Amino acid sequence: MILLTKEQIDSFMAFLDSHDSFLIAGHKEPDGDCIASSLGISYILKHLGKPHLLLNAGPFKRTEIKKYSNLFTKNIPFMTKEESEKCGLIIVDCSETQRLGELEGEQGSSITGLDTFIVDHHKTADSSQPNTIIDSSCPAAALLVQQLYEAIVGKPGLEEADTLFFGISTDTGFFRYLNERDSEVFNAAARLVQAGTSPRKTYQEMTGGKAWNTRKLLGIMLDRSELYCNGKLVATYEKIEDTHKYGQDGRDSDALYTLMLAVEGVEAVLFLRQETEENCTAGFRSRDKCDVSAIAAKFGGGGHKNASGASIQGRIETLLPAIIKEFSKVL
Repeated sequence: MILLTKEQIDSFMAFLDSHDSFLIAGHKEPDGDCIASSLGISYILKHLGKPHLLLNAGPFKRTEIKKYSNLFTKNIPFMTKEESEKCGLIIVDCSETQRLGELEGEQGSSITGLDTFIVDHHKTADSSQPNTIIDSSCPAAALLVQQLYEAIVGKPGLEEADTLFFGISTDTGFFRYLNERDSEVFNAAARLVQAGTSPRKTYQEMTGGKAWNTRKLLGIMLDRSELYCNGKLVATYEKIEDTHKYGQDGRDSDALYTLMLAVEGVEAVLFLRQETEENCTAGFRSRDKCDVSAIAAKFGGGGHKNASGASIQGRIETLLPAIIKEFSKVL
């Protein structure tokens, strides 16, 4: 993790100073880091007295983020030409507008053409664009937002600390995915604990409250799991009828990845879900060496070296062997 420079912080402040109002947007199907980094930016704008609106297309599937859903809207407000020229768009935890999903504009309103600033940490993000803070070595977007908050506002209060610690914890697997280069992550987390946040409470919020049907669905995913690439890849899938039977709320793919990556010899996990008759979502996880972001990119997705995803047109029976073939080139 590379600490933000004065130039990066100044560029963000200049962006804030040059606009009267803001839209804050994160990627569709948000996770804890997306929600926390969005809220973190809103705390900065609130301190500065800048009007803003939190946008997210949802759905808020994850149990641990449902309580935040009422703070977000998918409706882009109508703005006159003059208002849109003074409105800034801040995108967090992604860098591609298509990943924002289906945002609904009032009277034809759109985010297209708005002056934009991006705060992201994904490996596949384009850091060459202007108005960006992108650090792929940073394990969570909330860590970047925390640095901005501390530089602009100062020491966070309890609400801010709770939110940012939650975002950091979710994207680091409660610090399980960190390595010897991540001492600054622990320094940042320690400052939030000093501000009053409780690691125990955060862990309970992340891991508790799962519905019984998610455990049943997890059992089905485990039963379907197969080994490929000489035992280095585990692949499994979820059918539409599984979704109809068990629902889509609170699905616990994180537990699946954890269990599968704990198997001796396994270096990567592929999880494919049939969302509609024509479209699937894919989740990719790996241990140290396998770069799943490169495989995700071949299917229009992206993310981190060890955690990526994609939304792909097609069906499980054709996509599964095609993705496994790409893994076989690497593993």
